[in-house]
Amino acid sequence: MQMKKIIINADDFGYSPDNNEAIKQGFLSGIITSASILTNLHGFDDAVNNVLKEIPDIDLGFHFNITEGKSLTDCNLLCDKDGYFNNSYLDLILKSNSQKFIEQVEKEFRVQIEKILKYHPITHIDSHMHVHAIPKIFKLFLKLAKEYDIQFIRTQKEIPYIIWRKSLNLKYPVNIIKNILLNFFTTINNRELANTKIKTNDYFIGVLYTGHMDESTIIQGIKKIKKNNSITEVIFHPTVNKNKQNNYKEFLITQNPKIKELLLNSGFELKNYSNSTY
Repeated sequence: MQMKKIIINADDFGYSPDNNEAIKQGFLSGIITSASILTNLHGFDDAVNNVLKEIPDIDLGFHFNITEGKSLTDCNLLCDKDGYFNNSYLDLILKSNSQKFIEQVEKEFRVQIEKILKYHPITHIDSHMHVHAIPKIFKLFLKLAKEYDIQFIRTQKEIPYIIWRKSLNLKYPVNIIKNILLNFFTTINNRELANTKIKTNDYFIGVLYTGHMDESTIIQGIKKIKKNNSITEVIFHPTVNKNKQNNYKEFLITQNPKIKELLLNSGFELKNYSNSTY
């Protein structure tokens, strides 16, 4: 019987030196198996000039970003007059029906991804705040993934589960809405994927408890995964900055040697996108 595969992906590589250091340590500990890099924020130079040289074998994805920081292109539909991204998620959904908007997204995508390709190959693509899940943007991503010869793209099918003590906070209802929306988008996007050779993860863990990830969210999340020979992606946003308590807790998970044992005993094997095959 083939085991279930699990990818522990660290988003926001390149966000700041504190995020970069956490991802490096998590990779060296053997818990983080891949990372997704932002190319337009102030931690990018540290990521490529320092951290990647220490962990050159990390499986690296491209974390497309049109929601935070400054754009790398002239794209007025994505930014304010000073070039800073200023759209909400709802704005992006509504604007995605505009061909001019999609053209500006494509232009920004190309400049961002080519910036990282100068330093390191890319194995998968995803996005900051899951903007690529928006079906019109996802369709664009499929075209660009084929052009840049990228084999994997993230989808966000997260099976709902409840951890009562973590559900009693103001963020949880928002996360439920995100989960419903992203699961709906994934259903649409999987139809587009069926017409391509690009692969995706089968399941996803990290939306329902965004900002509250710990060992319990992993344990309860993976209990919902029954399908053998499936790929589940779990996302973290770790930092070594103790002032960012929730993200620092995610860093501590990556330093816990019991996590590997837990996953193995639950019928999973740690993989990355380079060695995950169906």
